[in-house]
Amino acid sequence: MSHTIQTTRDDYLIAGFAALAITIHIAESALPSPLPGIKPGLANVVTLVVLCRYGWQMAAWVSLLRVLVGSILIGTFLSPTFFLSAAGAFASISVLGLLFALSRTLPGWAVGPMGYGVAAALAHMSGQFWVAYVVFVPHSGLLTLYPLLMTLAAVLGIVSGLLTRIVLARLNNTPSGKRLSDSR
Repeated sequence: MSHTIQTTRDDYLIAGFAALAITIHIAESALPSPLPGIKPGLANVVTLVVLCRYGWQMAAWVSLLRVLVGSILIGTFLSPTFFLSAAGAFASISVLGLLFALSRTLPGWAVGPMGYGVAAALAHMSGQFWVAYVVFVPHSGLLTLYPLLMTLAAVLGIVSGLLTRIVLARLNNTPSGKRLSDSR
């Protein structure tokens, strides 16, 4: 008895976007950081682009694959770094899901790339911070870093939002004049 797995266009899109996000994730891991654990989060731009163009479910898959495959390729799978990354990604994609649903259901209430970028960065940092505090360093002194880390997250979220806006504008102006998602 043979089973055939049906591969859809969405599967190919998820794989392609995940590969791009993983590549950026790996490149970012090689960059020096002034503070431990602080990275620009450029791989999250890919997740935000997918969210804005294809929806939350595809963005969640891209984020999940980035964390899992990226950590395997970097060699951090099941290490503290992996758990911090997974906590941040889970918090981020959860907040993005909530905002995405609200912006689709409440009239006159919309969230754009900037709002998604800042919310995702703040959620990501919060998820990482609380796992670090509860599991790895349960010391009250760590709490003094939280305002600084959240400020940095907000700034990096603005950068991610701006980059997402630029990428979306370029994708919306393809040479054929059609949005890439119109052919779906």
